[in-house]
Amino acid sequence: DAANNYARGHYTIGKEHIDIVLEKIRKQTEQCMGLQGFLVFHSFGGGTGSGFSSLLMERLSVEYGKKSKLEFR
Repeated sequence: DAANNYARGHYTIGKEHIDIVLEKIRKQTEQCMGLQGFLVFHSFGGGTGSGFSSLLMERLSVEYGKKSKLEFR
């Protein structure tokens, strides 16, 4: 239902799912003894995936501050 649209992936559909995804990430990070950062592979060519990935990277920056965040597009 995202219609391959960046804005829907970032602002509408993404907002509905971001907390679920961040909760799953939080559970994984709690199991790490020395979390250094995140490595994210995603689309950059527009569409729903790139919109959601952009939202995710923003929220990871807020939640995990100065932890490294590497993006591969």
